Amino acid sequence: MRNLHAIVIGATGATGKELVIRLLEDSDFSSVSIFVRKKPTISHKKLKTYEIDFSKISDFRELIKGDVLFSCLGTTLKTAGSKLNQYKVDYTYQYEFAKYASENGVNLYSLVSSTGANSKSSFFYPKMKGELEDSVKNLTFKTIHIFQPPILIRQAELMRAGEKFAIKIFRSLNNLGILKSQKPLPVSTLANRMVDEIKNFQQIKFKTFSTKDLTSSSHPLH
Repeated sequence: MRNLHAIVIGATGATGKELVIRLLEDSDFSSVSIFVRKKPTISHKKLKTYEIDFSKISDFRELIKGDVLFSCLGTTLKTAGSKLNQYKVDYTYQYEFAKYASENGVNLYSLVSSTGANSKSSFFYPKMKGELEDSVKNLTFKTIHIFQPPILIRQAELMRAGEKFAIKIFRSLNNLGILKSQKPLPVSTLANRMVDEIKNFQQIKFKTFSTKDLTSSSHPLH
């Protein structure tokens, strides 16, 4: 697959940053459009940046056109300030953007979800992620990739103290042969895998990459 036009939301987040870098370096992608609330410092001849208000996505619907949509948008409860605000970012904005993309003829969709995502969960976060997965599966994309990564190893400048502690604990357990399926995953590895899967996609409507799939030694870690 060559001359692909990629669309990215969540481009300023940890995974999104790595994803955009990979797409700009990849000759199979001729153009990359990112939709952001605040313009990042990155610039490139293949890159087109749209600063938008995600609460008014419908105003920008005609711009959401391309071959593949990578959806990496997300926030934390602490940053959002409330479950309602987090739901808007992690579910509403992503679903609405995906809906307009599918209506505009975007065929491929790649979503960063979460390990344990389940719309029937009694816990807020996995339930929210599961609801998004269920909703986007009803859209008209030809192929949908859903990634359910474990705890992610973000860039050093973005890493929170709690994340550092959790990663340290998981690594200690992994060294003891415990919870190997929950091995922390670098965001660069996730981004590379998302691009590789799109470039080598098969005509399968839905494909979910579990934590085990993403941390398996049978796949090279970039």
